[in-house]
Amino acid sequence: QVQLVESGGGLVQPGGSLRLSCAASGSILSFNTVGWHRQAPGKQRELVAVVFRGGATNCVDSVKGRFTISRDNAKNTVYLQMNSLKPEDTAVYYCKGERYSDYLAPREEYWGKGTLVTVSS
Repeated sequence: QVQLVESGGGLVQPGGSLRLSCAASGSILSFNTVGWHRQAPGKQRELVAVVFRGGATNCVDSVKGRFTISRDNAKNTVYLQMNSLKPEDTAVYYCKGERYSDYLAPREEYWGKGTLVTVSS
């Protein structure tokens, strides 16, 4: 079975850094996209950053300049490096892999169980 497992969450102070990992049970390149999503209490789950199979990346405006998504193909792992953390970054962070044949085709989604990031002094 396809599995994605997040790790690296924890408690950090404002201004601190944390690196999250998303490890795939198989090849990370079996996914067209691998993205990081987060959900804070009382808020909608939002996409934070995504890396495409070809290596292109994107992230939301609220984390640009602070967060970086990257991929290590040899380790079948996608990372989210989070710097200059703010209390509003506190959320459960989820890893999601997507597979699709083309842009209009139905997509297969694979979600990790999430890892909690708490930014507080």
